[in-house]
Amino acid sequence: MKRSEINKLMKEAVAFFNEMNFKLPSFAFWTPSEWATKGHEYDEIRDNMLGWDLTDFGSGDFHSKGLLLFTLRNGNFHDRQKYAKPYAEKIMIVEEGQVTPYHFHWSKMEDIINRGGGDLIVKVYNSTEDGKFADTDVDVYMDGRHFTVEAGTELRIKPGESISIQQGMYHSFWADGGKALIGEVSMVNDDTSDNRFYVEAGRFPAIDEDEAPLYLLGNEYPIAK
Repeated sequence: MKRSEINKLMKEAVAFFNEMNFKLPSFAFWTPSEWATKGHEYDEIRDNMLGWDLTDFGSGDFHSKGLLLFTLRNGNFHDRQKYAKPYAEKIMIVEEGQVTPYHFHWSKMEDIINRGGGDLIVKVYNSTEDGKFADTDVDVYMDGRHFTVEAGTELRIKPGESISIQQGMYHSFWADGGKALIGEVSMVNDDTSDNRFYVEAGRFPAIDEDEAPLYLLGNEYPIAK
């Protein structure tokens, strides 16, 4: 992805967050030069990859297959003694028809919450031991209701509603009826080792630095001096 595209998407995201009256923490708006002045007191942000996260999953077409996220809080999958939080929270913007491809998590259980805007469509399958789609019915938990659906069912999550995604459950999602503001509350998140995509996908984009960054992504912070 071009850095100019990422910068544009970040500006549009801030406008949408403001439109939806969702406020980001102050570190969301630190420039690269400001980050260069931040000491070890901000290592929790660095070590746990808090902040901006944007991917086209290697598709080259962000608006068709992509996702913009901001990680608000997170523990650490590999250093639970230093970072004891057993939970994580993200806010995401999902465009109408913009697909996040099928994937599951080995460790993380998460609730995906529609915070407003369009509906969110979530398509679900169980996984087999060798990582294929299972043809078995899927246990679904939505806002205190437990029921089962056939493999490959598309579930409609309206604003204010949520779905719990269990470990090993393949899920793909997109917005319908307009851009959607989507929250995620989960166990500790680790996007470097806990994602299993059905079709191999690039989680972090290669970036063409055609202009200076507006804000750094969560995997770009400089080491504290």
